[in-house]
This record gives sequence, structure tokens and C-alpha cells, in this order.
Amino acid sequence: MSRRTAGLRGGPAALVVGVGARRGVPASEVLELIAAARTAAGCAGEPVLALATVAARADEPGLTEAARRLGVPLRSFPAAALAAVAVPDPSAVVAAAAGTASVAEAAALLAAGPGAELLAGKRKSPAGRATCALALAAVTPHGALTAGREGAAAAASPGADIVMTSPDPPHRGTERRRPVLDDKAPDGEDTGSKETP
Repeated sequence: MSRRTAGLRGGPAALVVGVGARRGVPASEVLELIAAARTAAGCAGEPVLALATVAARADEPGLTEAARRLGVPLRSFPAAALAAVAVPDPSAVVAAAAGTASVAEAAALLAAGPGAELLAGKRKSPAGRATCALALAAVTPHGALTAGREGAAAAASPGADIVMTSPDPPHRGTERRRPVLDDKAPDGEDTGSKETP
């Protein structure tokens, strides 16, 4: 395994998969595309931390089902936040349809956190209803992954939703978690907000 796929600390790669999709895409098409991309990148056996997409597709059944089958969260970002991410393969067609020139690459990089590296650029499914890209999350000097940390993006994001696909959702009402603002990561970097019990 190369240093690139072995992660920044020599441990397992910390992969985040960005996914773009048309309405009605089946989960099987998304999962086959992800598997092909991981195999082509030489990281088929590495764990996936999350799927990520544009907020307009956060409720797309094919994406939520793919995340559920992989056992990972589906993170979503507003089109404006994705549009602010520099990507190698922007598309005018995607920009006109989604409000951002990249969904898969930008979502993968944004969800993977600051210092993330694009491991595999945009790849389209054979049926053409989905795209995906792979990002390798960075690791802080203390060994913590930057991926999945709310507010971890290098540039401030107007907001990000996390769609959990857990069969055991968190409690609601009076037992609901409360936000703690201005929490600091172990390296002193501001993480924005997080939920605590």
C-alpha cells in the first residue's frame, strides 16, 4: 500500500466519498460506482468514513440507502459551500444544474476536512446517474482525523447538514443533545460547534 493510501500517519486510509447523483439513482448504482472507484485507486479494503453530497440531494433515497449499507453517515453541504472548494475537474453543466461546478470532488474534500487530499477525481457510473470522488482525510499532530469534525473545513461554511442513517436514531425532546459553541480541538484549532450529551 502506498503512503497515499496508507494515511498520513501510516495507519489505515481515512476515506471520504463525495457523491453526485441524479434524482432516482438506485443505491446499487452508487455502491457499484464507489466499489469501482476504490478498486481503481488501490484502496478497496480501506474503510469509508462518510459519504458526502450537495444539500439538495441529502434526502435522495439511493444515497441514503448507500450510506446505510456502508454503515456511514451521509454528510451534505449547501451548493455555495461546495462552490467555494477548488477542484481539478469543474463542470459548467453541473454548475447550471446544482449551483456548484463540482459536487463529488468538492463534497469529498469538504467532508474530509482541512488538509484533505483528493485521492481519486470524479468518476461517472456506467449508467451516468451518479459520480463519485475519493478524498483522504488529514490527521492532526495529535493523531485525530480532521474528517467528520463539524466546522473542520479550512474556510468557513455557511452550514452543513449531517444525515444519519443509523437504525437507532438519537433521542428527541428533553433528552436531546445541546450544542457547545467555540469548542477547541486538541491542537487548539477552532472546530466550530459540536453536540455533547
